[in-house]
Amino acid sequence: MYRSRIKNETLWSKVVSPQQAAMLIRDGMVVGMSGFTRAGEAKAVPMALADRALAGEPLGITLITGASLGNDLDKTLAEAKVTRRRMPFQADPTLRKEINAGNVMFVDQHLSETVELLRSGQLGPLDVAIVEAVAITENGGIIPTTSVGNSATFAMLAEKVIVEINITMGEEMEGLHDIYIPTRRPYREPIPVVDTRSRVGLPYIPVDPSRIAAIVITDKKDSTAKIEPPDHETKAIANHLIGFLDNEVKRGRLGLNLAPLQAGIGSIANAVLHGFGDSHFHDLTMYSEVLQDSTFDLFDCGKLTYASGSSITLSADKHESVLRNINKYKSRLILRPQEISNHPEVIRRLGLIAINTALEADIYGNVNSTHVMGSQMMNGIGGSGDFARNAYLSVFVTKSVAKGGRISSIVPMVTHVDHCEHDVDIIVTEQGLADLRNLAPRERAKVVIANCVHPSYRDEIADYVAEATRTVGGQTPHMLDKAFFLHQRLRDQGSMQPVAATQAAE
Repeated sequence: MYRSRIKNETLWSKVVSPQQAAMLIRDGMVVGMSGFTRAGEAKAVPMALADRALAGEPLGITLITGASLGNDLDKTLAEAKVTRRRMPFQADPTLRKEINAGNVMFVDQHLSETVELLRSGQLGPLDVAIVEAVAITENGGIIPTTSVGNSATFAMLAEKVIVEINITMGEEMEGLHDIYIPTRRPYREPIPVVDTRSRVGLPYIPVDPSRIAAIVITDKKDSTAKIEPPDHETKAIANHLIGFLDNEVKRGRLGLNLAPLQAGIGSIANAVLHGFGDSHFHDLTMYSEVLQDSTFDLFDCGKLTYASGSSITLSADKHESVLRNINKYKSRLILRPQEISNHPEVIRRLGLIAINTALEADIYGNVNSTHVMGSQMMNGIGGSGDFARNAYLSVFVTKSVAKGGRISSIVPMVTHVDHCEHDVDIIVTEQGLADLRNLAPRERAKVVIANCVHPSYRDEIADYVAEATRTVGGQTPHMLDKAFFLHQRLRDQGSMQPVAATQAAE
């Protein structure tokens, strides 16, 4: 059965069990593994590694991926103490706990940069790459599955390559991928992606067959995403943004096909994209990293003409529908390496409208995407920085409050800065939209407070700015002894609400 998937006959003898393949990995190694936002990760060999560690063998590795892994692999590897160092992104609660306890050293990186560090030797040599594939071509080319991520560079740089052939993935996925690797600096030529539709590389990862050390046959499916349907707040966010873009069209800054769209992973960004289905915009394109449910809903309703990404991450129902009918979408899709999907050069050239989610934002336009209360890591910066710094329009969306109103997502000063005020153009909550372009800090504060802050926090935050302006002044008025008064209240009382309001709610 597997021989039809391995078209190079010299490789048939390298088909082994996951346990045998895992023996190629030893304590202290650096391992690159396929997988990007719960899609296309290697599934069998990592489990075999965990089993070895749980049996008592000393086995700790540096694990580098594209982004987060599915099938609870990050949880399993963390519990087995296999993961000692992790980069560049994760989204697993168990691993997150180990990171915040200091047991796993997590290196949070912009997703476009990881393989650049590998290529230049700054991360040291890569010992083993584990890559999930649909098939292997006659010349040893690896055809990825539902993500490309960093797989191509991992396979090209690793001393040994393990390929997991996933027989649940249809062979008709061949031709979906566009593998282009930039030439080495400082002699690098421009990346020739000049349009969302640009195909500039190969439909497979080119690998010398002699470097493929083991092949494993698997039949485990991707994990599906838990994407919440649009609710009242996310619909309001979408409507505010669509209204803003409509005004940009009326001013002649955009056409009705807008500019290529990018949206980060998650329910809020996905719900905002859903809103474009009911808009009067048409012939939309997408140049993003993750293609979610909304991508295919926009295809199906005729709003979207083409989409380029690095992975396909879908809810359970949508996953079955899309993969079963991949030929329906294939001519309108490209999956690229994440260093291309997220490359600043390409993002700046194409002029994207980038829509990403903020954990919290402050009155001057700084955004925290990663840390709770300034210290506790959530997931990581992901690709949001790649897009925010280089997009034509950098939009951050968030609900104005969280935890039933106990937390304000808009604060006087964020406790951790991932995206500074210089990289943020628009902030949107269900309350309204703040256009920060061409505004000085004092002007930005007024617009954010008036349009984005929940009414239960608006007066207090406005009072803070008034007092800071009166007593401290400056270009960006802040009282350092009071800037985190909401966070201190949350720490001490379990809510950012004033004591009286908290007691009344109870």
